Amino acid sequence: QVQLVESGGGSVQAGDSLRLSCAASGGTFSRVGMGWFRQAPGKEREFVATISRSGGSTYYADSVKDRFTISRDNAKNTVYLQMNSLKPEDTAVYYCAARTSPLGSSVFSEYAYRGQGTQVTVSS
Repeated sequence: QVQLVESGGGSVQAGDSLRLSCAASGGTFSRVGMGWFRQAPGKEREFVATISRSGGSTYYADSVKDRFTISRDNAKNTVYLQMNSLKPEDTAVYYCAARTSPLGSSVFSEYAYRGQGTQVTVSS
């Protein structure tokens, strides 16, 4: 059973940066695609970013492109989300998720595992 634990969330001002981490255990991290999703109060969950098992392929939601960067360290079983130029509309609970496929995906239902989430709050 794969377990995912997110960390790094917090409360920041608009324009600040945060780096989220997601530590994986209980599975073969280096073989699977990973993704980040977020959900704001009263809104549906939305895709943020995804990365293939090797890290060679990444894909972003238009709303975060050029501001967020997803990366992974397979030696540490950890995936990261570097968030720059944060905006109030980025406020949400951020979840990492793991597939059983080596490819990334923007579709939440294609992920087999999900963490508990970490809160990110951006004030103006």
